[in-house]
Amino acid sequence: MTAVSGVDLSAADGEVLGLLGPSGCGKSTLLRAVAGLERPSAGEITWNGADLDRVPVHRRGFGMVFQDGQLFPHRDVAGNVEFGLRMRSVGRARRTERVAELLDLVGLSGYQRRSVTELSGGEAQRVALARALAADPRLLLLDEPLAALDRRLREQLAVDLAELLADRSTTAIVVTHDHDEAFTLADRVAVMTHGRILQVDTPERLRQYPVDEEVAEFLGLETVRGRRG
Repeated sequence: MTAVSGVDLSAADGEVLGLLGPSGCGKSTLLRAVAGLERPSAGEITWNGADLDRVPVHRRGFGMVFQDGQLFPHRDVAGNVEFGLRMRSVGRARRTERVAELLDLVGLSGYQRRSVTELSGGEAQRVALARALAADPRLLLLDEPLAALDRRLREQLAVDLAELLADRSTTAIVVTHDHDEAFTLADRVAVMTHGRILQVDTPERLRQYPVDEEVAEFLGLETVRGRRG
């Protein structure tokens, strides 16, 4: 069975690219392939022209945030955020400084010694984001990062995350099944189904010019206006 086929995508420096589609459409498989967690059977994944096929996950320089955060329960907030820095043998003073910077960035100043088991869902995802950003990844990969949260919190965190990524000019790929979330977070959105891409465009153009009825229906639009320009 082919999970993803005929995909041709690129992200510009500082761009947030959304992968949007229903469950099972191949968007998470595509993200895992970029991360190095899945090896494509054909085609190539490159960074600045260099083939990443034989580059292991830990050497790609990418950060990842998953739906459930995947925090280490035996470490406090600071221990989670600084984990990647420890692996890179960053000194204690710099780690402490960096953790404080990142927690302030994600709106959790003073949370260093909190147990992660005491955090709300939104707080846990903010810690996961801080951990992913700690080592200044050249690409941030987010796999349904807000899906486990309730609607109100998801909408607020989507706005906060979009502002954070824009302020830092972070290059990112975000996977989601929620078109409102994709349109809030991404500069361009690739609409996927059955392992293929139906349309790639800005949120505004997707709303105005869905390429076919399938895209229009998935986005909750009533009409297909066709593609211009």
